[in-house]
Amino acid sequence: MARLIGRRLLLMVPTLILVSILVFALAEVLPGDLGRSILGPYASQSAVVQLDHKLGLNKPIYVRYVEWAGHFVTGQWGTSYQYGQSVFSIVTHALGNSLLLAGFALVIIVPTSILVGVFAGLRRDSLLDRAITVSSLSMTVIPEFVSGVVLIVIFAVTLHWLPVTATPPQGSPFVDRFYYLILPAIPLMLLELGYIARMARVGTVQVLDMAYIRTAVLKGLPMRRVVFGHVLRNALVPTVTVIGSQVGWLIGGLVVVETLFVYPGIGNYAVNAALNHDQPLLEACVLVIAVLYMIANLVADIVVALLNPRIRKAG
Repeated sequence: MARLIGRRLLLMVPTLILVSILVFALAEVLPGDLGRSILGPYASQSAVVQLDHKLGLNKPIYVRYVEWAGHFVTGQWGTSYQYGQSVFSIVTHALGNSLLLAGFALVIIVPTSILVGVFAGLRRDSLLDRAITVSSLSMTVIPEFVSGVVLIVIFAVTLHWLPVTATPPQGSPFVDRFYYLILPAIPLMLLELGYIARMARVGTVQVLDMAYIRTAVLKGLPMRRVVFGHVLRNALVPTVTVIGSQVGWLIGGLVVVETLFVYPGIGNYAVNAALNHDQPLLEACVLVIAVLYMIANLVADIVVALLNPRIRKAG
């Protein structure tokens, strides 16, 4: 297990370097002049040129990348051009909000989707199995902005059961934040429930066809013991891998939900930074999302190895 974790960590280093190069290069090719974006359309050209020189934009791109990467590693992420605040404080605050929303959704998504998928797999080819399969497939093709708008119209505008925005008023107790997160979490749950439930169902069906499961049933073991002792553990191996990838997506792919519900998460800040040519904030947001995505996949690999000894020994 230690060797497996060590190999995964070593592979993360070149991956992270490549991602940082791509992030920096993409931020550099954004349309518009950075100095002009900061000073505004009425600033003189000489002032724009002077600001570009002060920001180091006259240096070669590889020099700027090395300087930016060195500062990023040491925690000196610079100052946001748009907000005039430390990029590190903005990103950590936004990341905390996104983690809270993603965690709240995952607490409901993971057990519910696994339960639904395993239940469908145990009753494969039945009417209930087909209904769950069709429903889960339908959930995966509905975009978040469509389901989010429908939910806002029904539960916030028409019924007044839930608030429109995801941010509680200043000074509200921390527990109230979960009440405001119910509505934005539902579109995420609908989408992820379809993916994870389908994978849990496929894993359950595959395990039920194994010879050792038929042997356990023929020996007279209770079905509950067969399911919890043999089926569930092996069926969860591919499901955990999907959950790991979806955790990374939840953290970085909340742009639509956070924008729709006016939620100050890292995805929302990344979009605003791209629109306003805020390179330090954009680069930090995207790179932090990439790191979290790799960490989520590493945790998924470790859990899969714990569930499956063959993978652990092969590693």
